[in-house]
Amino acid sequence: MRIARFSIDGSVAFGVVEDGPSAQDGPVIDIIKGHPFAEFERSGRTVPLSEVRLLPPVLPNKIVAIGRNYAEHAAELGNEVPDVPVAFFKPSTSVIGPGDPIVYPSFSEDVHHEAELAVVIGRMCKEVPRERVKDVILGYTCANDVTARDVQKREKQWARAKGFDTSCPLGPWVETGIDPADIGAGLGIGCTVNGEQRQLGRTSEMVRPIEDLIVHITEAMTLLPGDVVLTGTPAGVGPLSVGDEVAVTIEGIGTLTNKVIKRG
Repeated sequence: MRIARFSIDGSVAFGVVEDGPSAQDGPVIDIIKGHPFAEFERSGRTVPLSEVRLLPPVLPNKIVAIGRNYAEHAAELGNEVPDVPVAFFKPSTSVIGPGDPIVYPSFSEDVHHEAELAVVIGRMCKEVPRERVKDVILGYTCANDVTARDVQKREKQWARAKGFDTSCPLGPWVETGIDPADIGAGLGIGCTVNGEQRQLGRTSEMVRPIEDLIVHITEAMTLLPGDVVLTGTPAGVGPLSVGDEVAVTIEGIGTLTNKVIKRG
């Protein structure tokens, strides 16, 4: 099931994205009653996907990101794979949705794309045992961990480098039909810039799987419904310039596209 958050006619709602009555109709959204973090019903009222504005699929209280979780990416930046997962935060104000602009920060001259699989938490959880990880996940979406690389190298903390406004595009929706085992087997994950392939890998290349990451994070903190965990990026990260269109595609989920603009 693909659950989208969208706006239409000034209202915001969640809905299930599905095929229309015919191929000519295109996809539609069946608006749901309530929200996806509890039992919900479909309203039966559908609207064409082409007539809505997709929003960030969730508004997380926090985004917990994992660094250097793909060995080749760690190596391309001259880093070793850490002995334990390296976790950092991106603030809620960094989140944007499909089609929203990435605003090039004034304090950087070297902003990079980082295609990532994002885990969306479905229920409040703490100290989750490995065998219960699947139970606390609502689903998965695409993410771009946009990074001011020069600032990351210059400053010991990554807060500004990875937490500036618009640095966390999410979308286009949450796919609930993926099992952590599917991710371990390997979903294709890639990034293009202006149609040129930059990153191309598989989630099976993660150093530590989803289960290990959720266990590690929830040993320390409570995750809330709608919180997001970023799972690392494959090799091939590179610079973005004003005017670039960057697209993150993950097999079984979809494509998240954003354009880079100058701070106005």
